[in-house]
Amino acid sequence: MLSTAALLADTPPQLLPARQLMAFTLASHILLVPFGVALPFITLLMHHRALRRNDAVALQLARRWSAVMAVQFAIGVVTGTVLSFELGLLWPGMLGRWGDVFGLGFGIEAWAFFLEAVLIAIYLYGWRRLKPWTHFWLAVPLPLAALMGAFGIIAANSWMNTPQGFRLDTQGNPVDVDVRQAVFTPIFGAEYWHFVVAMFLTAGYVVAGVYAVGWLRGRRDRYHRLGFTLPFTVAAILTPVQFMLGDSAARAVFHKQPIKFAAMEIVWETDTHVPEYLFGRLNGDGTISGGIKIPQLDSILAGFKPSTQVTGLTTVPAADRPTTVQATIVHWAFDIMATIGSLLILLALWYAWSWLRHRDLPRSRWFFRCAAVAGVACLVTVECGWITTEVGRQPWIVYNHMKVAEAVTDTRAGSLWAMLGIVIVVYVAVFGSFLAIILKMRTRWRIADEGLAASGAVPAETDTPYGPRSEPEPTSAARTPADGSDRTSGGAS
Repeated sequence: MLSTAALLADTPPQLLPARQLMAFTLASHILLVPFGVALPFITLLMHHRALRRNDAVALQLARRWSAVMAVQFAIGVVTGTVLSFELGLLWPGMLGRWGDVFGLGFGIEAWAFFLEAVLIAIYLYGWRRLKPWTHFWLAVPLPLAALMGAFGIIAANSWMNTPQGFRLDTQGNPVDVDVRQAVFTPIFGAEYWHFVVAMFLTAGYVVAGVYAVGWLRGRRDRYHRLGFTLPFTVAAILTPVQFMLGDSAARAVFHKQPIKFAAMEIVWETDTHVPEYLFGRLNGDGTISGGIKIPQLDSILAGFKPSTQVTGLTTVPAADRPTTVQATIVHWAFDIMATIGSLLILLALWYAWSWLRHRDLPRSRWFFRCAAVAGVACLVTVECGWITTEVGRQPWIVYNHMKVAEAVTDTRAGSLWAMLGIVIVVYVAVFGSFLAIILKMRTRWRIADEGLAASGAVPAETDTPYGPRSEPEPTSAARTPADGSDRTSGGAS
């Protein structure tokens, strides 16, 4: 405890508010990332099914998902832009010294962002103005642009975890930058694929969960069945794949970031035959309170045999490793992520067993209850994954090269706390608006489906996307032009 207090006393006062501000904005933004990365692909899967089978219900689902995708992207623009500014404002020491080495990743992400914005605009515009298959094929690059954006961000983050591709001069500044090595770091592959599959899995379970709730409320029509089945199937297929990728990523951390792995598993002393603790709390003297102890399992998971040596936290000085509180946080985040992943495998097996036996969805209401919760659980694992990645690297912002305290801004702590308060208020308004828009769209679609539009006009969603639009009945306030032209506003909102 005394060493922790001494470490905190040596940190600049602006470090805590800077961390809190970055943590809040990142935790908020990352909730939108699964939909930005994976929803375009899921939407295009449904769109392809609609065109190949001439399925009007699938086409309606694809069109509505594209509208949600556009709203989500707009909100992501706000939260992502704030993060970009914060990176430069809060951590000028890192960008000033290392920007030339790893900045390419952010450049790739920026280009992908603008490309994705253009492609989303084309996709929305094309619902009424392009031929069906032309419209579809023009949208095919959209998921690729989303993957390219993820590539850029993970390239930058993996470099922070395993920095390479440079040489330090006599003043300690990076020179002779090798861009290829700086992008493709030792941990990049494991981190990138683990992240991408997590985004697809999360988006699949969240979208399916919406229709699972409708199913539980008695909406057993084909619209809800198809809206549930396609995204859930994508997520169920990827669940065991993600479990293996997660195991591979953890083993990559064991080899490339041994101190982070020690924090993830709360290993105090370097040893073999190391037990695995499920949850539990690391104390200042190295003892562990609570949790479930499984003898030798940590060494087996790390190296496939009990004699595998696992590096402990005490291998490095206290100033160069996470504190006991940080290690406990990382350990809990990692265990929550692994526990939810294991439960999702059981849910996917339940779905697969029912489909193989009956060629139908499970009939149990408990299955749909679990499916409805799965999406929220996946969002929790996404947060836990980033906590593991970022907090486990402490106190380093660039692993073994620059500490967080060295990179932080010299802005007064009071100003940063005020900025955090403003950002919280803005984000509550932004996410509240996002939720209000989604609920408004849901209500409008439900009215359209039930034919209960109070005005008596035909809702736009009942029109055939690739057919002529319905013309409103002429009234005294709005007459149809004499030349018969259609001057109604277009769009696929």
